[in-house]
Amino acid sequence: MLDSLTSLPLEQQIGQLFYIGLPGTEFDEETRSLVQHIMPGGVIIFGRNVAAPEQLRALLDDVRELLPVAPLCGIDQEGGLVDRLRRIFTPMPAARTIRQHGDLAAARALGRITGEVLRMLGFNMNFAPVMSIMTDDRDLLSNGLYSRSYGRSPGEVLGYTMVYLRGLQGTGCMGCLKHFPGIGAGEVDTHDEMAIVHLSHDDLMAQDLAPYIELFQREDDRVRAVMVSHGGFPNIVDIKRGVAGGRLEPASLSYAVSTKLLRDELGYKHLVVTDDLEMGAITKHYPIEEAVVRAFEAGQDMFLICSNADVEVRGYNALLQAAREGKINQERLNASLERIASFKALIQPPLDFDRERFRKLSEETAALNRKLNYTYGGTI
Repeated sequence: MLDSLTSLPLEQQIGQLFYIGLPGTEFDEETRSLVQHIMPGGVIIFGRNVAAPEQLRALLDDVRELLPVAPLCGIDQEGGLVDRLRRIFTPMPAARTIRQHGDLAAARALGRITGEVLRMLGFNMNFAPVMSIMTDDRDLLSNGLYSRSYGRSPGEVLGYTMVYLRGLQGTGCMGCLKHFPGIGAGEVDTHDEMAIVHLSHDDLMAQDLAPYIELFQREDDRVRAVMVSHGGFPNIVDIKRGVAGGRLEPASLSYAVSTKLLRDELGYKHLVVTDDLEMGAITKHYPIEEAVVRAFEAGQDMFLICSNADVEVRGYNALLQAAREGKINQERLNASLERIASFKALIQPPLDFDRERFRKLSEETAALNRKLNYTYGGTI
């Protein structure tokens, strides 16, 4: 796989770094043109792309058929507020609900059901679980993470994350830990603005980073993908860097976070992706052309650009131009291509879509909700 990526034309090598959203529910001419132009390494699905199970599977099959290198097909299917499949499948329970019931078996069941459903629909990657630690004090913050966390302590988050990942990845669907290095203490939602986390290096290591550290060190190598947040960390030594207007650089665009902390200090060796570069924490301060170059320089392997085709094309064109002008180090590019290839080597073909099995999994989810007394309400 590595040879197949490094031997690609430069245009397709750059495309492998992009993980893009699609416009709508059909593989129409607009979507085909977008995919052909970027030749992305991955596509991510949102509620706007979902109308029916067979429709969604056909959309992803069409993307796969067009691309010369099999893409990552991802989704944010956490359950609770972040449930992209709610129109076609029984709403899934929130992480907080599972934790409140002290039900590790429910976390494993949610992972297993999610993984099997996603693979039948054509996915091979789920951007979950959320690793935020949400204490009583943090529950009062307006960062959108209240119901998405599995715990109030590093140990709780670690325990639920491990069993959820076993369930999810046991089906052949890969997970992704988010949002490194931890934004549970951020006072705002990064969909709107950069979340500032006023923790020292030692406090961050002892709290939000502790579950990551434990998972990174496990011999079974369960964690193969990490999403870096748009949080800012002003009190951490060697992570503060001034930018235009004196603003703190977000973690996703920070070499000190994405390379020095994540890779050098914590020893993580696998795939790293940005959070969506169209979120307010980025778009209010950086044009997409600058954001993708900064993200690459920071050490990111793939860039999520999720909403607007025009922005996706502009980001791709900007990085390609930088590469053509020699502003992108080929050795650095090859390192990302190697990590992308290693991750893609773990990907399995989709399961056959089985309408009856899909229905049974939906019923199993409904039973899980009843067990947890979970009532669905809202989405983001």
